[in-house]
Amino acid sequence: MIDLEAVLSLRAVATQGSVVAAATSMGYTPSAVSQQVKRLERETGIALLERAGRGVILTEAGTRLVVASTPILADLERLRADLQLTAGADDRVVGEIRVAAFSTVVRGLVIPVLSGLAERHPDLSLPLRESEPWETIALVASGQRDLGIVHRWGGVALAMPDHLVSTPLFTDVADVILHRDHPLAGHTELRPEELAGETWVATFEATICRQWLRRLFDGVPNAPRIVHESMEFQNHLEFARTGRAVALVPRLGRGDIGEDLVAIPTAAPASTRDVLAVHRRSQEDSPALRTALDAFVEHAQAM
Repeated sequence: MIDLEAVLSLRAVATQGSVVAAATSMGYTPSAVSQQVKRLERETGIALLERAGRGVILTEAGTRLVVASTPILADLERLRADLQLTAGADDRVVGEIRVAAFSTVVRGLVIPVLSGLAERHPDLSLPLRESEPWETIALVASGQRDLGIVHRWGGVALAMPDHLVSTPLFTDVADVILHRDHPLAGHTELRPEELAGETWVATFEATICRQWLRRLFDGVPNAPRIVHESMEFQNHLEFARTGRAVALVPRLGRGDIGEDLVAIPTAAPASTRDVLAVHRRSQEDSPALRTALDAFVEHAQAM
């Protein structure tokens, strides 16, 4: 019999592009993922991965197995939803919804929602994993997470597979953070050309936030000049507090910036990001998923 857990590992390799990335996304070691795929190859008697340079790619048979397993896993997901409906016939919500979300929304939205759900529905488990939006989309699409919270900046693309459903939650605004003594600190809004000569602290190159910062300066020569890199927005605030850099920091989860900093929105373009919840279409009838999603929507509207 084909091991479904091993199939999920193979799907993760296909989605993430490598055994190492698949292991990271699933919370396993690369050795564990390799062993699962090898076990699957022994069960089927067919090679499912092959070497390509220093990495691996799926063979034709491996690709067919991943494609063919998709409706089977979707059927199992619908069966799980039916079982949850039966188990929750007495109005209890039972089951597990695995959540993935980006860091600032974890602080600003996810933790309060999970805390409230734990009190109202003690039989509902909601394990959380922090991940960037692109990774979250891949995790939900491949079945490794059930509900994802992602953000989409302006014109920065965030590809959404057809079998995923997105639900808008709210729109977040990012402000330029400056020291109060900065020459631009008295402005009510800032345009990219006014910020062209500044030294910036930003997130890493691969992040959507960094891509938006670069998009903000489209058409402005030699900007932005990014000198410092950190994934923690709190560190960005501390850099700005020294007066040695400016930062673009979302309001979500930012907290009080203190009296020595000012926060000024950008104009032409405005720096906004849409925050969305995503789940697989096959989960539509899951009471556990619906309960969690409704809680996120309700809390987001209250914000």
